[in-house]
Amino acid sequence: MQALCRDCDRALAAPAGSCPHCGGHRIVAHEQLFELAIAHVDCDAFYASVEKAYRPELRDRPVIVGGGTRGVVAACCYIARLSGVRSAMPMFKALKLCPDAVVIRPDMARYAEAARAVRALMAPLTPLVQPLSIDEAVLDLSGTQALHNAPPAAVLSRFARAVERDIGITISVGLAPNRLLAKLAAERDKPRGFYVFGAEAAAILAPEPVGLLPGIGPAMQRTLAARGITRLGQLAGLSSREAMRLCGPDGPHLAARARGEDSRPVDPRRITKSISAEMTFETDLRDLAKLEAYLWPLCEKLGRRLRAEGFAALGLTLKLKTSDFSSFTRAIKLANPTMLPDLIFSAAQPVLKREIGASSFRLIGIGASHLVSERLADQGDLADTQTPRLVARQTAIDDLRARFGPGAIGKGRALRPAKPSAV
Repeated sequence: MQALCRDCDRALAAPAGSCPHCGGHRIVAHEQLFELAIAHVDCDAFYASVEKAYRPELRDRPVIVGGGTRGVVAACCYIARLSGVRSAMPMFKALKLCPDAVVIRPDMARYAEAARAVRALMAPLTPLVQPLSIDEAVLDLSGTQALHNAPPAAVLSRFARAVERDIGITISVGLAPNRLLAKLAAERDKPRGFYVFGAEAAAILAPEPVGLLPGIGPAMQRTLAARGITRLGQLAGLSSREAMRLCGPDGPHLAARARGEDSRPVDPRRITKSISAEMTFETDLRDLAKLEAYLWPLCEKLGRRLRAEGFAALGLTLKLKTSDFSSFTRAIKLANPTMLPDLIFSAAQPVLKREIGASSFRLIGIGASHLVSERLADQGDLADTQTPRLVARQTAIDDLRARFGPGAIGKGRALRPAKPSAV
């Protein structure tokens, strides 16, 4: 059995209760520990952890990041989780469970800065780093042992301590032979964890519910349950023909993943699939003018995020949630790529207008899809002289806000009262 002390990175001859070199008790052991090289890194309770790093006096307090009483929990620390609080839970329910929680509005700029700091520490480890979200990434450390004079497990242990020391947050690491198992491993030992999956993974996962597998949501779980499949072992035991018959065209792929099979490479060139922004209202709305008053700042926010990420959108998605919590989306195809809030709003406004009717709404969102490089955005032509003017105006607005703050300049429609309860 191969073992490693996570406090001093010493390889140990055998698992032990404490490290004979430093006395540390964080020992990770596995038969393939020093052979595996695919790692999934997941920041623990990221938004809440960043807030605690920024405000150390909150270290021992339950912290919830989210909106007002009608909003939802964007993130919560592990102290709040002990009271039953979970991400995506309605805020009123979270505060009933944990009334002494400190509630903080999301600060995406602060979280993005922390994410960049974490990525900066990843960069020297391997060129094969694929960000998956603001707080997750997958790394391939194959062939890096000579570079670091240490196996990937020791390099990752060292990296985890550097994140704690330099950024003030903790991470959990999953180490495995492929991306799927690395992700599942990272989720099994949080927070501040380090879990390893090797050849035994399929046997360990067999009794787990099928919903543990990424990509199997509630609807697919119901479909599988109707066919008598509720555990990963049952799904893994299906032949390709049986999986096709029971689960449709995706069946063989699902069965393979249930066996822990995954051939996806770690690709640092991966393109973000979508960027979005949404808000929940303090009271349900059905008036078009009031809904538009919320839509405009979301379009501005989406435009900022697109420009910050270096993307333009060829498609949009309008999201609405009714007062009875039913959600639906409307896809919008754009003639040309854009990252301008004016053009985003102009495309979404008539779609929103068509949805006005008997229903009232508690949430609105706008997302960008079919992302392309910002170099293709808002170019205009001889027949379109308006877009270059919009680009020049937006550039001037961005410059003024950068110099004097986000409230330095705005459009008249932004003056309508529209106070969000969640972002």
